[in-house]
Amino acid sequence: MVKNTQNIKLTQQFRFKEHLNTFVLVLPWIIVLLVFWTYPLIYSGYLSLTEYQTLTNKATFIGFENYLKLFRDEIFWKSVRNTLYFVALTVPITITISLFLAELINRKISKFKGFWQASYFIPSITSMVVIALIFTNIYSQDGYLNSLLKFAGLPYSKEGFLLNIDTALNSIIAMDIWLSIGYYMVLFIAGMQTISNDLYENAQLSGANFWQMLWHITIPGLRNTIAFVIMIDLIKSFQVFIEVFVMTKGGPLYSTTTIVYNIFDQAFIKSDAMGLASAMAYLLFFFLLIFSFLQIKLSKQQ
Repeated sequence: MVKNTQNIKLTQQFRFKEHLNTFVLVLPWIIVLLVFWTYPLIYSGYLSLTEYQTLTNKATFIGFENYLKLFRDEIFWKSVRNTLYFVALTVPITITISLFLAELINRKISKFKGFWQASYFIPSITSMVVIALIFTNIYSQDGYLNSLLKFAGLPYSKEGFLLNIDTALNSIIAMDIWLSIGYYMVLFIAGMQTISNDLYENAQLSGANFWQMLWHITIPGLRNTIAFVIMIDLIKSFQVFIEVFVMTKGGPLYSTTTIVYNIFDQAFIKSDAMGLASAMAYLLFFFLLIFSFLQIKLSKQQ
């Protein structure tokens, strides 16, 4: 009886030490979470209910007036439309091209496969600022793209693609697609390794072509990977900022202003609109939170 009591005490002490060690190991992460995520989240929620003066650090409580003001703000709705347009084009095009390239490299290219994977992947690990500056020069009035179009005798932009209302946002979208396809291609190739080669061999013996195997074998086999890629690409696209900040500053005439850039503009350029920017950030946060929850729930049901 005494031995059993001692064993129980030793076990409890061991478990306590084990839990204490675990807590000590995760404590730095908890501190970072509280300081750099939880506190800003709560404080920005408070700011969204105030009229905050950045220079004087004075906050006047106004309730939900900032949220009501947003629904009457034409620039806010312009940024919402631009963001939705950006998402509607980049996500399906990026995923389609990435999936096609992944299937092509995985099934058809045997020589220099690593070279092609690295070539497509390199842009996704290059600094976004560097790429944006390069494409700004490419899209400029005397840039490479205009020079090439002039040389070929095709229509070109006289003022530059980023200074034209009709082409500015589409130019950023084209750059974003080029930048992203390599990363998602690698994810798809990794997912393809889990699909049995026997399925492809049987399909080839049955006379199936490249497109039939892609549609009936690869895509069903990558269902979870595709759902994951769609979710992260949607979240990334809704938060597009660096490209706009470096290349156009939201212009011309707000034609490239997105939600996140609008938040930045209200918070740091217009110093008396921090509360309005916080309200916008909260609306975007809850939208992405609900969207991610629904996406995860739907993927589990499949």
